[in-house]
Amino acid sequence: MRTGRLEAFSDGVLAILITIMVLELKVPHGADLEALHHVVPVLCAYVLSFVYIGIYWNNHHHMLHTTEHVTGGILWANLHLLFWLSLVPFGTDWMGENRAAPLPTALYGVVLFAAGVAYLILQNTIIATQGAHSKLRALIGNDRKGKVSAALYLTGIGCAFVHTLLAQAIYVAVALMWLVPDRRIELKLGRD
Repeated sequence: MRTGRLEAFSDGVLAILITIMVLELKVPHGADLEALHHVVPVLCAYVLSFVYIGIYWNNHHHMLHTTEHVTGGILWANLHLLFWLSLVPFGTDWMGENRAAPLPTALYGVVLFAAGVAYLILQNTIIATQGAHSKLRALIGNDRKGKVSAALYLTGIGCAFVHTLLAQAIYVAVALMWLVPDRRIELKLGRD
């Protein structure tokens, strides 16, 4: 199978996840700035999660463009990634509604960590499918950014029980690291 169907399915799931998250946003009760004060944590969690979904969408798109055909293993690895991403709206809502309580903040980090691991599994499945001369392996190298992200997620999860704002700052820092798509893949795709 070509990658087009897999990419279209994944795009649809990610669009639904963003829709679910925006539908969870509640209109403030009142027409003054004080009314907005109560929804700021929920809005901040939404913005962060929207950015994360966008990062996964963008990098998933680039990764699939290095892939010529899809195997059963790639399909299952992709579903595994989509499963963890489908939990982002739940984690977002729980963390936002509970004004940065430790357990919801930690769970949000667990979902981010698990999605990162699932992305790595998908990436490695594609590399294994491509064989010894994997185009994707050549482009990502040692994937230092992925390893640093995983370590930061785990640090954030632990920090959630000590200082929730520090944990959230770590989650924001990881998102900032990934805002720009992987240039190695983007440049290579541009040359091909």
